[in-house]
Amino acid sequence: MDLDAYVAEHGAEWRRLEQLTGRRGLDAAEVDELVALYQRAATHLSVLRSRTPDPVLVNRLSHLVLGARARITGRPRPSWAAVRRFVLADLPAALYRAWPWWCAVATGFSLLSGFLMWFVAGHPETAAAFIGKDAAEDLVDSGFAGYYTEYAAPTFAFHLWTHNAWLAAQCLASGVLVVPVFWLLWQNALNVGVVGGVMISYGRADVFFGLITPHGLLELTGIFVAAGVGLRTAWAWIAPPAHLSRGRAVAEAGRSAIVVAAGLVGLFAVSALLEAFVTPAPVPAGVRIAVGATAWLAFLGYALLLGRHAARTATPDRAADSRKES
Repeated sequence: MDLDAYVAEHGAEWRRLEQLTGRRGLDAAEVDELVALYQRAATHLSVLRSRTPDPVLVNRLSHLVLGARARITGRPRPSWAAVRRFVLADLPAALYRAWPWWCAVATGFSLLSGFLMWFVAGHPETAAAFIGKDAAEDLVDSGFAGYYTEYAAPTFAFHLWTHNAWLAAQCLASGVLVVPVFWLLWQNALNVGVVGGVMISYGRADVFFGLITPHGLLELTGIFVAAGVGLRTAWAWIAPPAHLSRGRAVAEAGRSAIVVAAGLVGLFAVSALLEAFVTPAPVPAGVRIAVGATAWLAFLGYALLLGRHAARTATPDRAADSRKES
């Protein structure tokens, strides 16, 4: 095949296609011409790739064909209907379908951290074994409260957001392996239990609960959701429903986990704002706790009440997916 002769024969068509692709406001005749030239150029590209794969010419014609295709089919635009459906249907339904799992995680975590808190508070000498006597005294005097004012609030909020989102991502991604999720939960329960126990043993329970509650309710719930959804994915692999293969069951649970992961980005943004701006605010502890509790209850209502409604009123396809996942 004579490449120069081929380019000379069809070069004018390619240049015309390039002109039409970049022009705005095409009339009906020009649109028809654009479609015809695009089809020819696609054929020319196929011929060149199979007979004389000149990399420069193939690359040029590939960009031209892709550009023309995008002009003909139109570029995808954000759909507010899709966003609305995600916020009001897909996400709450996914949260609701997984609620037994994340509620079980929340119960186990609370019992474990509560036991550790009680044990450390009742045995002050254990604080030295966990973090050291000097560190415990510094924590009580200023370290715990100072943590929330050490950095500028916007910087602190961004750090918290990324840290919590990364922790949740680890729970979701490693859920199918089970053990990493329990390890991450254990580390966090140990931290809450030991710090709380130390503060209580030194008579600073009011400071501990007054600072951790405003943001902790929502933040820890986000972690519980991530861990629960991750473990739910593992269970789909361990014991898939009878009517689904193991691969299909994991794929279904994985798709639901992706929806939840996207929603947790917003949840952790809210909890980060609470921790950075509300927790250290110079107002009575009752006011700070009320703000945090309101945000937490709003999330529970969103996940359980709206989620129940969304799961029940799902489209037939989604309802079928829900039955398969349950």
